[in-house]
Amino acid sequence: MEKHVITGGSGFIGRHVAWLLASQRNSVTIASRTPLNFQFAADISKYISWAPLDIADADWDKLLEDADVVHHYAWTSLPASANSDPAGDLAVNVTATLRLLDAARRRGCRVVFASSGGTVYGAPLEFPVPEEHSLTPITAYGAGKATAEIYLNLYRSLHRVDCRIARLANPYGAGQNTERGQGAVSAFLGRALRNEPIVIWGDGAIVRDYIHICDAAASLVKLAQAQDLGDHCVFNIGSGVGYSLNDVISEIERLLDRRLNVEHTFARSFDVPVNILSIKRAQQILGWEPLLSFPAGLSRMLADVRAGRRLSTIPEKRSIDI
Repeated sequence: MEKHVITGGSGFIGRHVAWLLASQRNSVTIASRTPLNFQFAADISKYISWAPLDIADADWDKLLEDADVVHHYAWTSLPASANSDPAGDLAVNVTATLRLLDAARRRGCRVVFASSGGTVYGAPLEFPVPEEHSLTPITAYGAGKATAEIYLNLYRSLHRVDCRIARLANPYGAGQNTERGQGAVSAFLGRALRNEPIVIWGDGAIVRDYIHICDAAASLVKLAQAQDLGDHCVFNIGSGVGYSLNDVISEIERLLDRRLNVEHTFARSFDVPVNILSIKRAQQILGWEPLLSFPAGLSRMLADVRAGRRLSTIPEKRSIDI
């Protein structure tokens, strides 16, 4: 069993990864600004502790003391907000990542970084997008994530720090804030359940790769625990299947059995038309692949939201349809 530290561990992704690691009887420290306002089951919670973390002023050596793996999920900006303050985004998030890497070098622990497969590639030139594709982000958020990746690769090469990068698609599922506006699936479903109009930027033809949080968490644990990655340290984590915003609306309408109130507004310049990730490397090297199709994952999310659940457990077998 290993000791894992998860920065941003009280968030949507961190909570699910913590649950999965603790269910394997690993020791997990959730590091975040505020204590976890969520109760794990008793047989899980005994393996989980909390530590305060402000990434702008963290004692990384103390936090990573005795850690085998640090999962770096904490990031203070969102794709839609980083453009308003790119200097601040760089100063806080990338600088914090560098300081974490220095501590990981001194402590000798592995680093798993949650990057953004939806933004670091910019406007892709091929589909599905392979990890070898050039990084040409067109948002400050993507630029920050790509810069952090460069430093992880530098520390891997220069200091032999075992750095591992997960370029995540668009995760959705239980516990994602449906009112925050992060993630089309969660935002659309939340508005639909509240009988509020759904606002779409552009004509709704934008295509994205969506992955259920159960599958995303399982991939991150696989990546953290893999023993031999060879020369590979970067992995796309998605479904490998694209759905347009209009498709998402149609799936929600099918589940709710009613039409939704959809409004369209002007398109945003930083929304690339299509982003679908190739997941062949994760399938071949990590032995991982998503178990939930988008219709099945959306159905599970609807059930979780209606039940007030903030955690969705890992499916046991592939679910192609619902």
